[in-house]
Amino acid sequence: MSTPIGNLGDMTFRGLETLKQAQAILAEDTRHTRKLLGHFGIQKRLVSYHDFNKERVTPSLIRRLKKGENLALVTDAGTPGISDPGFYIVRAALAEHIPVRIIPGANAILPALVLSGFPTDSFCFEGFFPKKRGEVEGVLQALGKESRTAIFFVSPHRLLKVLEAFSKSLPSRKLAIARELTKLHEEICRGTASELLEIFSGRRVRGEIVLVVKGKPRKDSP
Repeated sequence: MSTPIGNLGDMTFRGLETLKQAQAILAEDTRHTRKLLGHFGIQKRLVSYHDFNKERVTPSLIRRLKKGENLALVTDAGTPGISDPGFYIVRAALAEHIPVRIIPGANAILPALVLSGFPTDSFCFEGFFPKKRGEVEGVLQALGKESRTAIFFVSPHRLLKVLEAFSKSLPSRKLAIARELTKLHEEICRGTASELLEIFSGRRVRGEIVLVVKGKPRKDSP
């Protein structure tokens, strides 16, 4: 089920009811989730479920589900299963014919896309922007031909390197940086890579970042 990405006011009524009814909550970071539950006065058993233990603990969780237990899965923020270990247990549950329900809610992808001002009729989400040089070059080469709007997660300490790579390979391509969406210091910046480098260079970049890349102009564009 989805949880707020920043503003706790984005928590849905259905989400709260799901948390209250669950016999246990699987959390990527139990400390983070405990704060969320505390804000809404919910006391539930938390089970740590993350990339480093998913293969070990999933079998026991599947056995619990098969016995009829009601388990809720959350990520630190947003919708589980998107660039996090949630997909692993969902896949395992479906393989055992265990019913899985989604409680939709906040996420960073669609708000960043809409706020970018770029075309929304056709887009692709590519997860975290790669780190290795060869993979970066491959992604930039593909984006040079991509007509759809592309969306990436970028860690704050790598933002400048990513923008520098765009300034060399796709200097005229329009980009948008959505930072700290729904939070107090929400920031949306749009422009070419060199223009964005002027904004973010010389300052300490913090928070959750979504990079939106405008697609290559289409032949039928006015």
